[in-house]
Amino acid sequence: QVQLVESGGGLVQAGGSLRLSCAASGRTFSIYDMGWFRQAPGKEREFVTAVGWKSSYTAYKDSVKDRFTISRDNAKNTVYLQMNSLKPEDTAVYHCAVTMVPYQDYRKTSSYNYWGQGTQVTVSS
Repeated sequence: QVQLVESGGGLVQAGGSLRLSCAASGRTFSIYDMGWFRQAPGKEREFVTAVGWKSSYTAYKDSVKDRFTISRDNAKNTVYLQMNSLKPEDTAVYHCAVTMVPYQDYRKTSSYNYWGQGTQVTVSS
């Protein structure tokens, strides 16, 4: 099993920045991808970004591509999400998740095996 703990959420004004962290523990050597998803009230959970745990790829949802940056520190088993130029539409609960099987579609929630509890990000206008 893998345990994931997110932190760093909060309330910020539009145009501001936040940095989310996701610390993994347990069978981290079996992780293939780590992704961030978000879920706004009344909406489905959506893909935001992903990074390879054993490879160097990164991927982003189009609407965050020039504003968000995902990075990882394997030594600390932690992935970070730097969010700049935040907009009210970025308001959501942000969850990190990991895949334990290779060659999965990192954009799909069904590809992920373990999820964190989520951290609230609220962007005021």
